[in-house]
Amino acid sequence: MNNSTVLITGGCGFIGSNLAVLLKEKYPTYRVICLDNLKRRGSELNISRLKENGIEFIHGDIRNKEDLDLDFEPTFIIDAAAEPSVITSNASALNYVLNTNLNGTLNTLELASKCKSKIIFLSTSRIYPIEYLDKISYNENELRFSIAEKQELPGITIHGVNESFLLDKARSFYGYTKLASELILQEYRDSYDLNYVINRCGVVAGPYQMGKVDQGVIALWVAKHYWKKEINYIGYGGTGKQVRDVLHINDLFDLVDYEIHHFNTVNGKTFNVGGGTKSSTSLLELTQLCQEITGNIVKCHSIKDTRKGDIPIYITDNTLITNSTNWAPKKEMHAIVSDIYIWIKQNEQLLKPILSI
Repeated sequence: MNNSTVLITGGCGFIGSNLAVLLKEKYPTYRVICLDNLKRRGSELNISRLKENGIEFIHGDIRNKEDLDLDFEPTFIIDAAAEPSVITSNASALNYVLNTNLNGTLNTLELASKCKSKIIFLSTSRIYPIEYLDKISYNENELRFSIAEKQELPGITIHGVNESFLLDKARSFYGYTKLASELILQEYRDSYDLNYVINRCGVVAGPYQMGKVDQGVIALWVAKHYWKKEINYIGYGGTGKQVRDVLHINDLFDLVDYEIHHFNTVNGKTFNVGGGTKSSTSLLELTQLCQEITGNIVKCHSIKDTRKGDIPIYITDNTLITNSTNWAPKKEMHAIVSDIYIWIKQNEQLLKPILSI
């Protein structure tokens, strides 16, 4: 393993760049290469960070098969390249989602098949259908929604959503492309002996995330409070009680680290991966936490109408991944928000044009 070569697609994104830096720090002898098309605003800021840590950068796009015509053979490919927005507002945006998340996956799997690379595929909780997620029974408390004990659907308990949750309804084009990619992985395994593990991640957060409304909401919320910008509670009566669990990027790295070095344990398996109940928050609770850590109170608008594709509550049930690997997330919400706040404070001038909007 000392001479392992790890290719990370989407390597200048939030998840990809952090995994690269943490991997290189822990295993200096590994060759780590990040490939990215730099489409997302702010991703270009990670190039110097990668190079400072001895990580190679390739400006390429997984949609273009020629960009994956590499002069090395990866031992592992961590597929962190995706267009993650659930909101596809026009044909151009839809085309980019489909091309990146479907054609890009096919090109990446062709490379893996040719090089006999092992794949760590970062999928998403968004593969689960919106209609079923919207039917999760929940209670309304003072600060949040909470999963009810009695449920009519399979695959959901008070611990959250597990891997047996139903899949036979619509889920957004983003969720569809990631689920389709999971199925393609299974076919490649059956036809070409491709080795892979799938991690269905929920919300992942931490430093170096260029948060937007449709992706990266935790970093966005901290930034809004840091620069004293207005925020919105959208949907569900504008109460801000909708809930997500949040996984710190360092905890995700710990899992990927385990999977790389115990690959036979996870080969061919699919896991739900998230912060779990202990690291979950409503927007209302997140606002209070941001106020506490930044010392700033911002104006909040309540928008009662619920947007298409939104869901009231999602918490990951980590039972399967924990039983299979002994991995469990360590960092809870206070640590996650604090880490983001410190990062913004230390890089204020660099980040202001991107995050203070």
